[in-house]
Amino acid sequence: MRGRHNEAVSTYKRGPAREHFNAFEKEETSVRLLHGKDIGNPSWRRSLPHMLIAAISSFLFGYHLGVVNETLESLSVDLGFSGSTLAEGLVVSACLGGAFVGSLFSGWLADGVGRRRAFQLCALPMIIGASVSATTKNLWGMLLGRLLVGAGMGIGPPVAALYVAEISPAFIRGTFGSFTQIATCLGLMGSLFIGLPAKEIGGWWRVCFWVSAVPAAALAFLMEFCAESPHWLFKKGRGTEAEAEFERLLGGIHVKFAMAELSRSDSGDESDTVKFSELLHGRHFKVVFLGSALFALQQLSGINAVFYFSSTVFKSFGIPSDLANICIGIANLSGSVIAMILMDKLGRKLLLLGSFSGMAVSLSIQVIAASSLTSGSRALYLSVGGVLLNGQCRFVLMFSLGAGPVPSLLLSEIFPGRIRAEAMAICMAVHWVINFFVGLFFLRLLEQIGAQYLYSIFATFCFVAVIFVKRNVVETKGKTLQEIERALVPPE
Repeated sequence: MRGRHNEAVSTYKRGPAREHFNAFEKEETSVRLLHGKDIGNPSWRRSLPHMLIAAISSFLFGYHLGVVNETLESLSVDLGFSGSTLAEGLVVSACLGGAFVGSLFSGWLADGVGRRRAFQLCALPMIIGASVSATTKNLWGMLLGRLLVGAGMGIGPPVAALYVAEISPAFIRGTFGSFTQIATCLGLMGSLFIGLPAKEIGGWWRVCFWVSAVPAAALAFLMEFCAESPHWLFKKGRGTEAEAEFERLLGGIHVKFAMAELSRSDSGDESDTVKFSELLHGRHFKVVFLGSALFALQQLSGINAVFYFSSTVFKSFGIPSDLANICIGIANLSGSVIAMILMDKLGRKLLLLGSFSGMAVSLSIQVIAASSLTSGSRALYLSVGGVLLNGQCRFVLMFSLGAGPVPSLLLSEIFPGRIRAEAMAICMAVHWVINFFVGLFFLRLLEQIGAQYLYSIFATFCFVAVIFVKRNVVETKGKTLQEIERALVPPE
């Protein structure tokens, strides 16, 4: 990859990519022969435990996204800022601001100390931040705790995407990558269920924050027994250790092929470090722009406004928030399970197109429902609330089918190995910036312009996402990371 590619070649041309994929399929067939027989696919069971432990970081990510949903009202009363939409928005967004900072350093951290140690370092601020949030007596203590938790959240998702992509066999990588989204859903649902007693039991919100320290400690401990990424080890010039980890993850019969794939893409030269400027211009710019745009459109769809403030929105329409949030949680989990099943069958691009299209339609239905409020009829008011509930459940379901799990998986696949960690960090930073402003201003915009116009804006971004995906995304299912890299950044 270093010095072998034409600087003038576009990093993301769809036509040449298909031709390279076809060529590499033929090449792979010959390499995978052992004593005249195809060695087949490695067992997914070897890498499964390592993926499950890494998914704890995604569980924590989902938990901390949703923990303030049911508890925001009670903690705002206890901490003395009840009724202030700005303060409530800050409690949500402080976490996102911390995540932005953490994500900026995640790539260099993952490349500097390795994927395993990066997981352990992301767990530390989550434990400290949860403890500070659980014991605080004022708003500022809560903001500090949420900021620390956010720093860990910013490190976790990009490292999880890298790690799972690099330890997973190619034929199952989409399924394993989708499981991190399921873990996020389980975290969201867990926070909603644990938060249900918050309105009846005084101070219960503190328990909700304490609980999150347990999986964070488990992540730090269990990661000590997990395999390190062979891709990272090889990149650092530690080829012998990379072979040992490949044997642990894939089985001895597949080590030779896996190492041959790495050798054809990466020289293992640790000294060739990635400069920040390389990601913002030159031959890597287009692929980094693609990743950043996908994450931006994911957040501008309005999905996290549902996860953060669904209780507040449903309460305004007379819908019991606990029932509504359970429905949303089930929809999110169901869609993620379906996506996991379909990811390596239908592919990434088709799921993205169907997901964003379905989200746009669901939001359009909600816009129509919100516009009906002008009549002022109580019966119509209640029916509109029901339509909004159904619309938001459909919206979350469609999100979890593609727009949720695909971007982080796709980006961990399409970025060249040399820049993968740093490019993921840049794209996740864009994710958190958009997420921060959505969390900070959603309630204020809901008050100022109303649900009809706000949902119309979100729907417009979903339609834009459909067009963007159609024109710019290529399919990567079933390909090794090295095949994808060579196809998207073809040699001279």
